[in-house]
Amino acid sequence: MGTTIIGLIVIAIAVFYLVYIYNQLVSLRNQFKNGFAQIDVQLQRRHDLIPNLVESTKAYMAHESNTLTAVMEARNNAVSAQKDAASDPGESTRMQRLGSAENLLTKALANFYAVSENYPELKANETVQQLMEELSSTENRVAFARQAYNDGVMGYNIFREQFPNNVIAGLFAFKPTAQLELESPEARQAPKVAF
Repeated sequence: MGTTIIGLIVIAIAVFYLVYIYNQLVSLRNQFKNGFAQIDVQLQRRHDLIPNLVESTKAYMAHESNTLTAVMEARNNAVSAQKDAASDPGESTRMQRLGSAENLLTKALANFYAVSENYPELKANETVQQLMEELSSTENRVAFARQAYNDGVMGYNIFREQFPNNVIAGLFAFKPTAQLELESPEARQAPKVAF
């Protein structure tokens, strides 16, 4: 009778521990998905500002149609990748595609900003300046949201990979997920200065 009670207690503890692990995995997964939802909002804002900026600059940059087209194509690609990633923020390949698309958009915008420096009347336009400021502010918000998302992903992945959590994660199909990288390796290198 005593060993039966001890056996039931051990089984109950094991079941409660397994339930705890499962619930913690669910909680951590939902936290990083919420983190992505914050990124999603900021990316949508960024993507909505870009057509207004391009439209506002068309009259000034008539000879730079290739630059404007490149920005809009990169923006459309980023919107598509964002929608794809939003459908399953835990899917690593979708997050990598989103990161690549956003990196291309950032490069296209950097090129746009460089070309716009050649147009003093464009730099003096209040609407364009306001749009550029809003875009810059939004990019800062994306960076903060991305950091929170990546922290959530890291916490989830660490907990998921620990033993015996990895066994429970495998049984219930809790897949690893990738962090959102919005910088290319080239962007991390210091610029070369030559005199």
